[in-house]
Amino acid sequence: MQPEPIGDGAGRASLELADWRRRVAELYVEVRRRAATDPGDAWDHWRAVRDGLYREHPQSPVPAEARPGFRSRHWPYDPAWRFEVEIRAPDPGNPAASSPVSGAIDFGSAVGGGGGLAALSLQLPMSTGEALSFSSLGVVEVPFRAGARTLSLYWMAGYAGGIFLPFRDTTNGTATYGAGRYLLDTAKSADLGGDIANGRLILDFNFAFHPSCAFDPRWSCPLAPPENRLDIAVEAGERLQ
Repeated sequence: MQPEPIGDGAGRASLELADWRRRVAELYVEVRRRAATDPGDAWDHWRAVRDGLYREHPQSPVPAEARPGFRSRHWPYDPAWRFEVEIRAPDPGNPAASSPVSGAIDFGSAVGGGGGLAALSLQLPMSTGEALSFSSLGVVEVPFRAGARTLSLYWMAGYAGGIFLPFRDTTNGTATYGAGRYLLDTAKSADLGGDIANGRLILDFNFAFHPSCAFDPRWSCPLAPPENRLDIAVEAGERLQ
């Protein structure tokens, strides 16, 4: 007697979620490969594949009735929004003051809270529900055209861990989602790469994207804390209009 295939329900949803994660991971592998020689081409590929997933995949954050005609909106690609930055260790007494990270980053020891960069635990507010636990991974100074600004990096305590960089800017509530956007979320494969052995990351704000709760309020999303609220307009990445 042959076993019956998985139909609707939790089993089917779990398989669909696994497939979603697999496809997003594959997308960012290709993004990093293409960006090594042509970041603009990587961005074109990212938008095309991502839009296809949002339209067609059952795990899309876009409500089912809105998926067939979904098309994301972005500012045109601008290489001036792409940076390679140095991760600096957070100062527990003064988050704005920091020192460069030397050598390789030991994420393994950090996650356990036994030292390393992510030993400073904190909670980030959520769009719905209780706050989510993170650790402070470090800070980066981004040399924007309007002047350098500092952003905090976080290590996600849930899932299998991951680097998380949410931010807000003055476009929020008008051109972009009011609660901000994400740039890195490596627990969900949104990873633009970098030279981790030397404590450096690629931050390309052309790849900034809206959290799932921007499309449907049933999703619960971590929000950018006050230290990641920029006083400039980041006119790069995904927009609402």
